[in-house]
Amino acid sequence: MFKRLFWLTVGLAVGFGTSFRLMRALRRTVDRFMPERVSQDVRNGARSIGAEVRAALDEGRTAMREREAELRAAMGPRPPGRAIELNGGAAAR
Repeated sequence: MFKRLFWLTVGLAVGFGTSFRLMRALRRTVDRFMPERVSQDVRNGARSIGAEVRAALDEGRTAMREREAELRAAMGPRPPGRAIELNGGAAAR
């Protein structure tokens, strides 16, 4: 049992160490060959994509709320205590 645990630990340590060194070497190589302007452009592009996604979500939510208000206005006031009938009489709550 202890042999297996020992070798499992050794294997995990070697795996983590190897992946850590490989990632450091890869980052150094990328930094060495990528001009500073390109890396800044990539960073700025990633940030702008996030901002655009947030703006699109906000716009979608606003449009959804407006459409829901239009539909509620078209239906008129809802009588208290009664369910809205949908699809030929199936009640929704």
